[in-house]
Amino acid sequence: MLTDADYTVNASGARRAKKRTAMESSSGDGQSSLRSSGRQVNVRMKRCNNPPPGQTKRKATDTEEEEDQSEKKYRKCEKAGCSATYPVCFASASERCAKNGYTSRWYHLSCGEHFCNECFDHYYRSHKDGYETYASWKRVWTGNGKSEPSLKAFMADQQLPYWVQCTKPDCGKWRQLTKEIQLTASLAATYRCGMKLNNVKTEGPDQCSLPEDLRVAEVIDSWWHSMLILPPLFKDSPANPFLTAYYPDCVGMSPSGSTSNHSHAELRAEHCRAVPPQIPGLCPYFQPFYQPNECGKALCVRPDMMELDELYEFPEFSRDPTMYLALRNLILASWHRGCKEVLTPQNCAPHIIVRGLVRVRCVQEMDRVLLFMTRKGLINTGVLSVKQPLLPERYHNKNVIVIGAGASGLAAARQLQNFGMQVVMLEASERIGGRVWDDTSLGGVTVGRGAQIVNGCVNNPIALMSEQLSINMHKLGERCDLFQEGGSATDPAIDKRMDFHFNAILDVVSEWRKDKSQNQDTPLGEKIQEVYKTFLQESGVQFSQLEEKVLQFHLSNLEYACGSTLDQVSARSWDHNEFFAQFSGDHTLLTEGYSSVLNKLAEGLDIRIKSPVQAIDYSGDIVKVTSSNGTQWTAQKVLVTVPLTLLQKNIIQFNPPLPERKLKAIHSLGAGLIEKVALQFPFRFWDGKIQGADYFGHIPPSPDKRGMFGVFYDMDPQGKRSVLMSVVTGEAVPSIRDMEDKDVADQCMKVLRELFKEQEVPEPVNYFVTRWSRDMWSQMSYSFVKTGGSGEAYDIIAEDVQGKVFFAGEATNRHFPQTVTGAYLSGVREASKIAAL
Repeated sequence: MLTDADYTVNASGARRAKKRTAMESSSGDGQSSLRSSGRQVNVRMKRCNNPPPGQTKRKATDTEEEEDQSEKKYRKCEKAGCSATYPVCFASASERCAKNGYTSRWYHLSCGEHFCNECFDHYYRSHKDGYETYASWKRVWTGNGKSEPSLKAFMADQQLPYWVQCTKPDCGKWRQLTKEIQLTASLAATYRCGMKLNNVKTEGPDQCSLPEDLRVAEVIDSWWHSMLILPPLFKDSPANPFLTAYYPDCVGMSPSGSTSNHSHAELRAEHCRAVPPQIPGLCPYFQPFYQPNECGKALCVRPDMMELDELYEFPEFSRDPTMYLALRNLILASWHRGCKEVLTPQNCAPHIIVRGLVRVRCVQEMDRVLLFMTRKGLINTGVLSVKQPLLPERYHNKNVIVIGAGASGLAAARQLQNFGMQVVMLEASERIGGRVWDDTSLGGVTVGRGAQIVNGCVNNPIALMSEQLSINMHKLGERCDLFQEGGSATDPAIDKRMDFHFNAILDVVSEWRKDKSQNQDTPLGEKIQEVYKTFLQESGVQFSQLEEKVLQFHLSNLEYACGSTLDQVSARSWDHNEFFAQFSGDHTLLTEGYSSVLNKLAEGLDIRIKSPVQAIDYSGDIVKVTSSNGTQWTAQKVLVTVPLTLLQKNIIQFNPPLPERKLKAIHSLGAGLIEKVALQFPFRFWDGKIQGADYFGHIPPSPDKRGMFGVFYDMDPQGKRSVLMSVVTGEAVPSIRDMEDKDVADQCMKVLRELFKEQEVPEPVNYFVTRWSRDMWSQMSYSFVKTGGSGEAYDIIAEDVQGKVFFAGEATNRHFPQTVTGAYLSGVREASKIAAL
């Protein structure tokens, strides 16, 4: 097939060059044209010799005629800056196609890809043979897409030849396919130079030894991209099933390449429902793209818009982001469809199906986009075990010490080691996991002494890692029957009514804080009581004794969420993270425990347990870390992931001291505390009354009993083993601090016998009580904002110091505090920061 004459040598081109040489010689004009794969330089020299008298007029006329004929035979591309002095028509559609000769106008698609005016007319003019082909394409494009269905778009989408790269490791050259060959992902993944296509095999010597088309070398230049007339729109992209509610050309896909059974118009008519598409074989918790009119979903991206950090990293796409969006959407979709394996350029490149030289550019850019997304932890993350470093060698020259082997420390260490860096972890206790600590002593049932529930699974990295490990997550039901001491079940209508009033109180608090500064803050407990009393006085409503008790139950749940009594929590900032997109979807119980995930994260890491850190000296170029037994380690970067309490109590001495701003933020947060009690029974005495619910509530008999075993969880959703777990929150936490475990268990049994008074409640076979307040290396459960504080404290604690000391943990994650998910994501965040420096 003909290619641009600027870059190839063929018979007609050779004859043309010979004729032009003779013409130049006879005319004595001295014009020479430098032809190359880049921009051309035309040099015109003045004649210095005068013709004999009487011949001047004739000779000048002959020269003008010859130059005029030359001008008619060859016409350059009129696009300013285009390097093609002698374009070639790639279409060859019309019988009168100019091929590599003269046409009245060349139509420019890219430097190196043009079509002639005769081929334009062939498709554009209604009386021409190609018109119906163009008109049919135009109907499809208009029905599915949003952009203009121009003839240039038709040529780019339907007529340009495909380019494909040889997959031989020692070749990698790009080859242009003939126009009739359709590129598929399988062909792109297996193509080799000279490969038999359409039963035709190229004969001759080793095809890989043939030179690559010179136009390919130009594609990587920035000027080439700026001369591209139309952005690339991919066909059969892996992202297509995720984005059926969007105009394809707004998300980097071709409107002519839609494989949906329904028209896009029908799908878009339903987009206001914002229902994610159901994709066979895909985990339902994987929803990486916002649907139209959807918002407020964590770790979700707009497929038709670049994020701020993407614009910062790729400013060249700010004017027209189509190529970037096409690549990013393809990569993100491919990752979620195959998250158990590392996503590589070799996996992605075959799925870039787009005609023309722009495919070469897309494959080159894809490497950069893939690298960026890997570094940010958007792909190639979780519990992946990698054989080769995920980042190039220039990232491998750092060594890092991670202090603390909880969820955040393990996440960061796994990411950094996968990137190719040297990592050592120092853990003070004799186990990993931090505030994740699973217990299997109760008949083999896994009960989390710390975290065990995943709040909101859609796009949650815990759901991703569970999918990678094929771990089932038990969806918690919404039903929670409330029982009073004495055994009576509470009327659901009463619970619903008091839940409404409770939320109404919090809404009033939200309105109150809108114009309040930090200095005007007040304790949440006081504000709730104030609003409640005002409501009773102004409305004249009187609640029954039972309704008052149900309200106390809801206050107990609020203390559970905050991890503190409400008199310490900020009324202004108690739910500061709700201003950011949160994880939606099912709440689930990890029946195998968080340890199943964290243990996998820890595999292959250099973890030194029983190594409590006493001092961090970052006064020099190298950071020195000293343990309590005097052992010293050095590294370029140190990541501190210890719980907030240990920072507040100065367990680690920093030299120089931490900035005053950071210390103030550390002390503006509170160290929340809850405790758990779990009991194993000889049989499931609760089944008849609970009827399959995952948990049930205990209405406190009086306000002073609030928080004492407020909720009971059935820890075996299969209903085969008999273990209940309950929580102690709020004012009840200090009341059990000095009690023996047996006395705490007896108190819990007393409550259970009241709730199931009408039947026999057996003695527990075994039990345990947590003591997080006494855990030397935790001393807390999770953080909260104290009165007078703000959510900004989380961001300040997360700030690195001098680019040498970094911080992670749930108390550094403003968006997702108090959770294992938040801790994990903070570790991924810091790994990305360390890698980027």
